[in-house]
Amino acid sequence: MLLRGGTLVTMDAARSVVHSDLLVEEGRIVRIAPRLRAPPRAAVLDCAGKLVIPGLVQSHTHLCQTIFRNQADGLALLEWLSERIWPLEAAHDARSLRFSAELGIAELLLSGTTCILDMGTVHHTDALLRAVLASGLRYTGGKCLMDAPDLPDGLREGTAEALGDAERLGSRWHGKDGGRIRWALCPRFALSCTEELLRRVGRLSERRGWMVHTHASENRDEVARVRRRTGMGNVAYLRHVGLCGPTSAIAHCVHLDAGEVRILAETGATAVHCPGANLKLASGIAAVPRLLRSGVNVALGADGAACNNSLDAFHEMRLAGTLHLAHSGARSMPPSEVLAMATIRGAHALGLEDEIGSLEVGKKADLAVVDLSAPHLAPAGPDPHATLVYAACKTDVTDTIVDGRWLVRGRRLVPFDAADLARRATAEAARLERGLRPSRRDRPGRRDPQRRDPPRRAGSAGAARRRG
Repeated sequence: MLLRGGTLVTMDAARSVVHSDLLVEEGRIVRIAPRLRAPPRAAVLDCAGKLVIPGLVQSHTHLCQTIFRNQADGLALLEWLSERIWPLEAAHDARSLRFSAELGIAELLLSGTTCILDMGTVHHTDALLRAVLASGLRYTGGKCLMDAPDLPDGLREGTAEALGDAERLGSRWHGKDGGRIRWALCPRFALSCTEELLRRVGRLSERRGWMVHTHASENRDEVARVRRRTGMGNVAYLRHVGLCGPTSAIAHCVHLDAGEVRILAETGATAVHCPGANLKLASGIAAVPRLLRSGVNVALGADGAACNNSLDAFHEMRLAGTLHLAHSGARSMPPSEVLAMATIRGAHALGLEDEIGSLEVGKKADLAVVDLSAPHLAPAGPDPHATLVYAACKTDVTDTIVDGRWLVRGRRLVPFDAADLARRATAEAARLERGLRPSRRDRPGRRDPQRRDPPRRAGSAGAARRRG
């Protein structure tokens, strides 16, 4: 494959921008130079008037929640989870989960995202990963781990059961399709996991070399409840149980004290900024300029379509590039570094910075092509990084390529029928709603006044809600 005549926004260490051709062979970038000759039988893509960028990396997503889009609006985090998301996740079957994943993957690929770090739900993980396998998307993720008492019956597992299932699935899926699919251990967050589970996740991660993907410090009520339960802030608690290190990606990190910022910097853990979801759930605004100044690796993610209503990395970049300026100054978030959060910093979060995240010879050919011909991009400015962060939209993406394979070609999705997925979405969501359990006992937050609650336990998310 030869990409000819484009402007390459390389995201290398110098943040170089070059007008050049790019040659792909066997799924890797083999030459970057002007006026390259196309090898025999090579596909040639004319990129004149277009930007060629590294494929966008989203370091926190929930493909399992795509089908919940527009079904859980107007709620803050803990109510959003207990009243809508946990009951909906518990209602998933293999069919609905695979459909949800395909719908989300279609949106991601059409908007230039080539790689994600995902958190599944508790059950039917094989169905989700079969959708990933068929799609060509680069994926790291795993089943959600939840073992605290008083969680919904459809999601709560025993500690040993949850970890045993996670290890079996990881053994089956990690390294699939030439390493395109990688396994991660995904304890949901402190309030849904016992300390025993979290400590055992840390040991399993070290033994198997799998990264850890979790949430922390998203919402003030959540932070207060974790502190009451543990005597520590979220990030301090994660370090206490052995889950804060260079293979840890921690979503949100909105409400951190100075000591927790130092922990992230010292341990090499990644904070994943999810501005769209944090705004919509009224969680707050992460102090990203402070994190960057402190040496913390910050990546970017849309979170899920249930809390953001969008999986659009361009939307997240625009928010990340503008949201912090009034507080931290007009130069506090340079567009080149915002784009880095969605490319090379995301690759670093996943331990893949030697393979993806920048356009450099030897790296895998994960890239996207952005058309600059639309009126909202004219006139062209001097800095393509700024154009991408402040002006470009997901609809400007014409081609998305992973491992040197077209997954979006000429704005057409290759692995799935995007129009058919959109047509089916309403019926599939309605089918899932019909599967919700009707009894009060199975609806967290809808307490039956005749029901006698069990004694409170320190690890109980339900007890935390009652204390709140």
